Amino acid sequence: MAAAWFTALADLAQARAISAGTHPGAHVHPTVLAAMRESGIDLSRATPRLLTDPIAREASFLVTMGCGEACPVVPGVPREDWPLDDPKDRAIEDVRVIRDELRSRVAKLVLEHGWGREGTPPWELQTGGEDRA
Repeated sequence: MAAAWFTALADLAQARAISAGTHPGAHVHPTVLAAMRESGIDLSRATPRLLTDPIAREASFLVTMGCGEACPVVPGVPREDWPLDDPKDRAIEDVRVIRDELRSRVAKLVLEHGWGREGTPPWELQTGGEDRA
């Protein structure tokens, strides 16, 4: 979900996200698909992939989500860990909360690093566009 939000919010000429996990499933969980579809993002073609050391070493910034010791350590690469619940096997209401928290965190990251799309007002990154000035 985080990579999808990044793709939706960031200027991809400046930065891009790669989604990978330490224990990826065979497919994106159906409840995650549904929750993201509600937000206008289609993940039906997304394929989970394993987070490997080579993938991590190519990164200029890593965001991890509670993988602990299973996360690769890459000297010199800044890293943030977002302690969020795994949406797998959660009720849709719980997945919506996780989805919205991820959107908020990704928007903040994009805003802080100046990776926003040209012409995107800062409040759209901060609030998801609900409160327009």
